Amino acid sequence: GNSQSIYNGLPLRGGERVQIKISGNSKENKGLDFSKDPTQYFYVASITNVLLDEGSESFTLNLVSREAITNETTRVGKKFPTSQKISGSVKDILKNYLQADKIGEIEETQNTYGFIGNLKKPFSIITWLASKSVSGKAKPGEDSSAGYVFFETQEGFNFMSIDKIMESKPYENDFVYKPGVISSDDPNKDFKILTYATNRNQDLIGKLERGAYSSVRYYVNPVSFAPTISVFNSKDYQGKANNLGDKEISLPRIDDKSDKTLGDLPSRIFVGMLDVGTIEEDASDEGWNSPVNRNADPAKIHAQSMMRYNQLHTQVVELTIPMNTNLSAGDLIKCSFPQISSKKRKEPDRETSGLYMIKELAHYFDSQGSFTKLKVIRDTFGKK
Repeated sequence: GNSQSIYNGLPLRGGERVQIKISGNSKENKGLDFSKDPTQYFYVASITNVLLDEGSESFTLNLVSREAITNETTRVGKKFPTSQKISGSVKDILKNYLQADKIGEIEETQNTYGFIGNLKKPFSIITWLASKSVSGKAKPGEDSSAGYVFFETQEGFNFMSIDKIMESKPYENDFVYKPGVISSDDPNKDFKILTYATNRNQDLIGKLERGAYSSVRYYVNPVSFAPTISVFNSKDYQGKANNLGDKEISLPRIDDKSDKTLGDLPSRIFVGMLDVGTIEEDASDEGWNSPVNRNADPAKIHAQSMMRYNQLHTQVVELTIPMNTNLSAGDLIKCSFPQISSKKRKEPDRETSGLYMIKELAHYFDSQGSFTKLKVIRDTFGKK
């Protein structure tokens, strides 16, 4: 019958199930409801910032989905056949190892890939497979669309190609940078960019270290012991991949005296063993030489996906907007930033304005106001 604090009275020690429901602040915002479906409940991963004072108590609950806990207690050890597409293996891991109840979109891959789980965690394997995946929409032998992303939203787990996300329809309203006090009478108040900051605008040295522009790859065939040497040049893929901007990806020139760019000079060396299916009964050197039976070609797919990942993070911008619970990671939004000039009428800057992909977002609720913070990325400049 005595009143106790929540922290010690419940008590909270980690692992408890939590239901959350937050009402929307307008007709457009649906709010957040993680209380209807048991598959959407959160679990207490840790309790931090416990502050006790006379007559008051506060603490922070760090919550995760159930699959995050299952991922730490599950290992994938079976062999996946070379005849199975990567998207089929991802579905298998989500269903049979994570027992995921909410699965969003799993885009079908073009290529198959056989591998052994090696007792790795499910999330680690799926993320590893993402870099080896080619979109099912690509033509046979066309690897310009290599590179997938694996992420979780309110709708569930998603495994999608970068190309498909770039082709998706953007959010219906444009977000315009207009700092200052928000007027409740403004019909466009929910689509203002209150603050923004560019965290990254190109990372030349980092891309050179990772071999994003060009690389040399040395591989040894474990059946014939024959070495193979291949050179990857990102300029060979210019114009073949989808971009968020209206300008093609441009590679810096080496110097003024030459027409060569950084795509002509390899900046990283990769060494590895080819996977010719050594645990298959019919493994042979002919199997690797046959494009139909080849178990992924790292010299092409891995190099091309690495280029896509690095190019996608050419521009990284953080935005703060009025709270919008309709947005999710992986969505495309149209942003408009003013042009810095001496003109009285500020026109949108066509270089920085345009389509951006939401990499991550967080909602902040307060008695004084509600906001959404976004981290958005894109690969090229220009407004389409």
